[in-house]
Amino acid sequence: MSNILKGLKKVDGKKTGIFAAGVLFGTAGIKVLSSKDAKKLYTNCTAAVLRAKECVLKTAATIQENAEDVYAEAQQINEDRAAKEEQEYAEAVAAEEAEEAEEAAEADETDFAEETAE
Repeated sequence: MSNILKGLKKVDGKKTGIFAAGVLFGTAGIKVLSSKDAKKLYTNCTAAVLRAKECVLKTAATIQENAEDVYAEAQQINEDRAAKEEQEYAEAVAAEEAEEAEEAAEADETDFAEETAE
């Protein structure tokens, strides 16, 4: 019996009280968290999160569509610009060839005129 009393004297009342309070609050917490009111709160919070998710996805889709439009317009601008530059280059080449042909024709006329004059 004296061994039991010695064991009880070694038990710290403060630590035992803290443990008991933790068990009590834990049990009360589980009851509160599993109550109908808590379930209603969880349901409403989940519904709000789902609404927010829908809003974010809708906004993301709109941003993606706008980005695709901008990309398509930028491609069209670059294609138009390349076509214009190609056309200007072709016109410059054609003008240069026409000028060379005209110079060659004038040279032929000059050579012919010199030959007939001799």
